[in-house]
Amino acid sequence: MAFAPANTSSADAADHVIDSAHVDAPDLRVFVFALFFTFGGITSLNDVIIPKLKELFTLNYAQALLVQSAFFAAYFLVSIPGVAIVRRFGYMRSASIGLVTMTAGCLLFVPASSSATFGVFLVALFVLAAGITIVQVVANPLISLLGPPKTASSRLTFAQAFNSLGTTIFPFVGSIVILGSLAKIDASTLSGAALDAYRATETGVVVKTYLGLAAALLVVAAVVWTKRNRLQEKQDQTGSIFHALDLLKRPRFAIGTLCIFLYVGAEVAIGSLIVSYLTQADVLGLGEQAAGKHVPLYWGGALIGRFIGALVLQYVSPGKVLAFVATGAIALILISANSTGAVAGYSLLAIGLMNSIMFPTIFSLASEGLGTRAAEGSGVIATAIVGGAIIPPLTGHLADVSHSLQFALALPAACYVVIFLYGLYARKSVA
Repeated sequence: MAFAPANTSSADAADHVIDSAHVDAPDLRVFVFALFFTFGGITSLNDVIIPKLKELFTLNYAQALLVQSAFFAAYFLVSIPGVAIVRRFGYMRSASIGLVTMTAGCLLFVPASSSATFGVFLVALFVLAAGITIVQVVANPLISLLGPPKTASSRLTFAQAFNSLGTTIFPFVGSIVILGSLAKIDASTLSGAALDAYRATETGVVVKTYLGLAAALLVVAAVVWTKRNRLQEKQDQTGSIFHALDLLKRPRFAIGTLCIFLYVGAEVAIGSLIVSYLTQADVLGLGEQAAGKHVPLYWGGALIGRFIGALVLQYVSPGKVLAFVATGAIALILISANSTGAVAGYSLLAIGLMNSIMFPTIFSLASEGLGTRAAEGSGVIATAIVGGAIIPPLTGHLADVSHSLQFALALPAACYVVIFLYGLYARKSVA
């Protein structure tokens, strides 16, 4: 993607033309922060609806975590087409398209509930995630361009803090609204029409939640559409969108893309199991709603860590910081898996603090030096978010075969080991 040189004439003072370096537009940064808040919060609701659907459809852990597979598969399938959308329509229009697609996904929860079929819920989640993917393809490179390149990692980390704010607030509310409605009836004791009726009734609260989100997303999409001409972009329409894949020939970029795959997979796997983990008698022994209210502590740790990280990354090499927090995540997993009670529970939740700067830091390290190909790089990296579709069900399978959630944490730990090594590898800036 190429951008025209910045126009500084007074006649065009209200608009900004993005060039290959950056443009100073504080108001647009606020807009991007809002996007991060929105898609972060909606994504984190999966951690709440997983135990809900697990109970209603009497699923094992591997089956329940297919929720994450359906959701994060969209990143793999839609990210590259998302690059094409940005090339064709530009950043702001593409953001509106993504938000409208998210709205459509939320509305699909209505037929999902009416049919009382788990597969239809997975389709709705896929469409919702497709919209989020488009928004994320827009947001990541855009926030990097809206300021000096030197502080891109810090700025993206700060933007991700708003993502964490959404992931902190949404699960807390969702645990009250969604998990609080779990009936006392055991779905495994029902069959036929009685079971279908029970599922349709109990999923009704999920539908109401996502209908509310659909209404809010339409409002946000309308606001973004009013800013569709805010940036004057000159898009490069030459070449296939799959030309972006040749960026994988660059070792720093390719390994960084792998680390995004591993990071998202590990983060999502842990977040998805928190409720089940904390309800274990040898951990905290909580009820599902009470355990659900602890999910925000995991995401809240990421929120706090990102604000701290945005400051630290201005002074310390991003690679060194990445290696440090990866080490912390590995240590906390070992502590949690080899202890009981409050120590086991809260050390698992504390991994959120270690996760805080991983995504933006890996993204910035991998994207360093891409220049006008930043959006292409964002699209390729976004495909790696499919790790959230693959690693969680594998973690769930480990839990099923070993009958131990603690043992299943070995897979996320292995992911963090690779991220640690990448931090050491990429600790020096591209010359």
